Amino acid sequence: MNRLLCEFGAVLLLSPCADAANAPKKPNVVLVMADDQGWGDMAYNGHPHVKTPNFDAMAKEAIRFDRFHSAAPVCSPTRASVMTGRTPNRMGTFKWGHPIRPQETTIAQVLKAAGYRTGHFGKWHLGSVQKDGLATPGKCGFDEWVSAPNFFDIDPVLSDRGKAVEFKGDSSDVTADLAVKFLRDCAAKKNPFLAVVWFGSPHNPHKALPEDSKLYADRPAAERDFLGEITAMDRAFGRIRGEIKKLGLTDDTILWYCSDNGALPKLGSAGNSRGNKGQVYEGGLLVPALLEWPFRYPKPRVINVPCVTSDIYPTVLEWTGAKADKQPPLDGTSLVSLLNGKVTTRAKPIGFWDHPTPGVGTPTKQWMDDLLAAQKAGREPTDPQQLFSNAGKITTKHPLDKFPGHSAWLDGSWKLHRIENAKSDGVKWELYDLATDPKEARDLLATEPKRAEAMKKDVAAWLESVVRSLNGEDYPSK
Repeated sequence: MNRLLCEFGAVLLLSPCADAANAPKKPNVVLVMADDQGWGDMAYNGHPHVKTPNFDAMAKEAIRFDRFHSAAPVCSPTRASVMTGRTPNRMGTFKWGHPIRPQETTIAQVLKAAGYRTGHFGKWHLGSVQKDGLATPGKCGFDEWVSAPNFFDIDPVLSDRGKAVEFKGDSSDVTADLAVKFLRDCAAKKNPFLAVVWFGSPHNPHKALPEDSKLYADRPAAERDFLGEITAMDRAFGRIRGEIKKLGLTDDTILWYCSDNGALPKLGSAGNSRGNKGQVYEGGLLVPALLEWPFRYPKPRVINVPCVTSDIYPTVLEWTGAKADKQPPLDGTSLVSLLNGKVTTRAKPIGFWDHPTPGVGTPTKQWMDDLLAAQKAGREPTDPQQLFSNAGKITTKHPLDKFPGHSAWLDGSWKLHRIENAKSDGVKWELYDLATDPKEARDLLATEPKRAEAMKKDVAAWLESVVRSLNGEDYPSK
């Protein structure tokens, strides 16, 4: 579990990529995400107890990312980065429960315009799931969606395009069932598709099925349900992967898996890294990530170059040939050249910024029970919070010279931390070389002054760019 991974800039190339001329013109895309699974919460990453046979098999057979980061150390912001290719503070998705701005351009909208059928299944946490709400999956580009406002557990009530529907079973199994139904329908109609499948596990409170928790009978009670949820999610993921094969779509389908933030404190594993969920140190950002597209990448490979969830959007767009009409600034970069073996380093550094704005509560069970009861009575709830009535409203102009909170700049193996106290003018800096110090324990700020000053200028320019987006400069006409 504490395996040291410090081969920054190195890519293990085991085979040439397939002939691009013969690639599917519109490959299908399936993006799967866990909720709160840390880098070390995988058997293939050395966890001593968890059973993840399906993830382990894909890690051996496909592409494994060992330095893959979430764009933020908590859930909603990272999900916004997947949807847009942008760091979440650009759209004001500061913490959990903050919606994506309706003005943003999403991967679902771009692929839908390119002829794809689009579906979202599982946790949304980027806005409303009521039919008249703002920033719903439907209004963000999804044709079909059966979604929850936040994480969800056994026997959930989910929103099927605004209609509350009761389901039975483990939350991951339910999510996989919905995704498989969508895949089958698209395959029957020969529609290229984008399926975004976001599990609600292993977020607390941990509630595993008895048969899943029994696998860990020798572990403490709290740990049994946590590990059982991961095993259930592994089973559900294996079903999705297996269905792609059964439908004969393996060569035509990109399957990409990751988590939304680093490890939970106490129960979760960050491997050999410092910190956990909610922190900008590596333990709060490093996540397990796997990618499979056998036609293009037929042999297993390991990527040790730093990557981030913001890279998913530009990478998928390059693979599919889809283009946004008006693309605002991106923070992610396409990984196609890296994956094809044409380069062995990242095209640009990665910026992180955990803004001090607090999160917003989004209680799935309460909201979905309310929606179900209201619809049975022939009405719709009108709570502005559940409708996310303020989504997209820009009421604050943030200064271009103040960047409160904890930000960081990752350039190769070098990571600069910038910690600004919102109540004072003080800024604390830290500099680490992750190649030799993955625990971020030895601050090299004083011994690397030239490097530190150059990185300080780079992160300052990036932060100013983010604030300009936050203030609405990216979409004046929307």
